[in-house]
Amino acid sequence: MTADTIAEQITKYLTDVHSIEVQALAQLKLAPRVAGDHELQRIFAEHEAETEQHERLVRNQLEARGAKPSTVKDVAGRVGGWGMILFARVNPDTPGKLAMHAYSYEHMELAAYELLRRIAERGHDEPVRAMAGEIGGQERAMADRIAAMWDRAVEASLREKGSEDIEKELVKYLRDAHALEAQAIQLLETGPQIAGVDTLADVFREHLDQTREHQRLIDERLAAHDSGPSRFQAGAMRAQAFSVGGFFKAQPDTPAKLAGFAYAFEALETGAYELLMRTAQRANDGETVAVAERILAEEKLAAERVAATWDAAAEAGLTATVGGG
Repeated sequence: MTADTIAEQITKYLTDVHSIEVQALAQLKLAPRVAGDHELQRIFAEHEAETEQHERLVRNQLEARGAKPSTVKDVAGRVGGWGMILFARVNPDTPGKLAMHAYSYEHMELAAYELLRRIAERGHDEPVRAMAGEIGGQERAMADRIAAMWDRAVEASLREKGSEDIEKELVKYLRDAHALEAQAIQLLETGPQIAGVDTLADVFREHLDQTREHQRLIDERLAAHDSGPSRFQAGAMRAQAFSVGGFFKAQPDTPAKLAGFAYAFEALETGAYELLMRTAQRANDGETVAVAERILAEEKLAAERVAATWDAAAEAGLTATVGGG
């Protein structure tokens, strides 16, 4: 690899993370209004200030390289941020949904900075490496702060609901989990074919069997509540997963992008099962609590296994974009 071509790739990653920060700011400016809990509001407000600093740091690095943020990516990021808040706002359990998606987004940011840090190391770019390490640490800390708020998010979501309403909410969370597993199955079936890294492909193959079992367990819990999955919701999630697979196939650095997305998706599932478990506890459904606890542990382990492939994924992504040598 030549220094110039690695430098170009670092610049591309900087424009990517800048658009991610723009999207994060769009979310964080609105999140406190729909958080439904003063502590959730507080941590979102505090992280908005951090995120403004992140955006400045990344922009400064681009300017130091004679580059600038991508207007197209930044506009798309800003619109995406509004869309996430709109989704949360129209859900009756807004605090829970907001916390779940924010938790996943923090992990997407963490993955993006971990991959940027690795590429900067290979390009001997110490300022970018140091910046990526610093911001990545702050994104991880924010994810941990959200994780400490699961109980408060569920309490805020269910505060005005009686036992009959909580039962309905439990079924909704079970349907959400079923739809997420449908999307996960689609992604995991496609993943090994485009992963470009044997270790990442192996994680996908092994987690696919687990994911099919997760969906079966959720089917059983839905049946126990005289309900079933939402066909529309599951179909929409599968279609989204199919389009995501096509997106990654078109990326020149598929391994790195795919590893980062898979990590964030595992965090999304983690958030969903954290909420499901707590809602089941409030509905006095011990069997669903046990199922959620089991699946939650396996999703967290899968996320760790994906993260362990980042070195290989970053190297494979660079090889695909700038070649060997």
